[in-house]
Amino acid sequence: MLSQAQPVMSAAVLRLAPRACLRTSPIAPTLSSTSKFQYGSRQVPALLAIARSYASKSFPPHTVVSMPALSPTMTSGNIGTWQKAAGDTIAPGDVLVEIETDKAQMDFEFQEDGVLAKILKDSGEKDVAVGNPIAVMVEEGTDIAPFESFTLDDAGGEKAPPQKESTEEAADSSEPADTGSKTAPSTLPKNAPKDESKPEPQESASSGGRLQTSLEREPSASPSAKALALERGVPIKQVKGTGPGGRITKQDIEKYKPASSAAPAASSAPTYEDIPASSMRKTIANRLQQSMNQNPHYFVAATVSVSKLLKLRQALNSSADGQYKLSVNDFMIKAAAVACKKVPAVNSSWREIDGQIIIRQHNTVDVSVAVATPIGLMTPIVRGVEGLGLSSISAQVKDLGKRARDGKLKPEEYQGGTFTISNMGMNAAIDRFTAVINPPQAGILAVGTTKKVAVPSSTEEGNGVEWDEQVVVTGSFDHKVVDGAVGGEWIREFKKVVENPLEMLL
Repeated sequence: MLSQAQPVMSAAVLRLAPRACLRTSPIAPTLSSTSKFQYGSRQVPALLAIARSYASKSFPPHTVVSMPALSPTMTSGNIGTWQKAAGDTIAPGDVLVEIETDKAQMDFEFQEDGVLAKILKDSGEKDVAVGNPIAVMVEEGTDIAPFESFTLDDAGGEKAPPQKESTEEAADSSEPADTGSKTAPSTLPKNAPKDESKPEPQESASSGGRLQTSLEREPSASPSAKALALERGVPIKQVKGTGPGGRITKQDIEKYKPASSAAPAASSAPTYEDIPASSMRKTIANRLQQSMNQNPHYFVAATVSVSKLLKLRQALNSSADGQYKLSVNDFMIKAAAVACKKVPAVNSSWREIDGQIIIRQHNTVDVSVAVATPIGLMTPIVRGVEGLGLSSISAQVKDLGKRARDGKLKPEEYQGGTFTISNMGMNAAIDRFTAVINPPQAGILAVGTTKKVAVPSSTEEGNGVEWDEQVVVTGSFDHKVVDGAVGGEWIREFKKVVENPLEMLL
């Protein structure tokens, strides 16, 4: 509850921070003598938390709610749908507003009792900097009528959103930004002088139209329809939905037929379409470019027999009584963890901490699983795979994959993996492929589709052939961390476990 005392900054203010923000901070924030919160080695102004303020005009005691940092690398966000309206009572744990980051649409949960007095940033507002005011809260029983005239200036004003070029490179990192790793390149030379004079920001002309949230910009479609459209390359914006409220269903995607070719357009008409790159697409591009430029990749491929694995999978699924349904990928994830424990040099990462180069060897195997989503590739993490059974792995992969496609992953669920698997086996046209390492990890495994291959066999009756189910796997390794012989040893251990799958059950 709010206090009538003079405004102070105390540790109690921290209770108002969203749980997602506190959850993703490896080091809990503490208040310093300079009224700044300490996140690891980075100090940020106390305004980033929710602060009690008294405006220059005459307003009852109130609390200004600021844009929270919902991930370690978040510097700004878009306002989605407000779940509360002015005058609504809020209890601890209630969702106040949906906030769109560069990776997902996340819920901002409030942690105090109170009443929403005024919304300062409407749904659809874009690039709201972390720490900028978005709403005003008062205690229950307070008259909110005076807050109808409350403005952003009364809340202390707002700052311009930061430049994204230097921060997006770390936005999709597989480790939190404040772990001490300095593998990402600096955007300025070490001895470069700071520019004290900054040009005044220029506001672009407004069209007067209402900004749309990401959910409003995207066609209304079920998750299965989006996944099928992505798989078949169907332009979902051109599909007419037949579901409730015009919602696009899986059947609509299956029935979609491209329009017949029209008469040749006039020579002056454009023959292309410029599609603006989303924040996530920019992040993926920066991360992959950084990986290829800074990590010397080499590749090791092997053909692996999965005939025994498929028989074991069939036997386990038939006796599961519907409790689980194992996939080939579940076995691959477990086999990768076993190989990482036997060849721990692959389960390592290259890091620079306090100017010292180290190779960090991890004691647990946290496998990042590549998942294709309607907005781009994501890598949710199955943690501690070496200690999990196949049914537990299967359940986690299904849950994480669904929430990744729905844009509901939390930052800690896709940051921090130690090894990655990318499986394109569901596409029968893909025999083999190579994958780009997800830094700061040192390895990634690319899994192709299963093929029946005739292999020579010798029996008492003479020579013949047998049909064997085989998969081609290709490991990509960072030569800074993993030498060629070590990468080959890892592939050998992986092949051994897959071709003798009962070892996974030991």
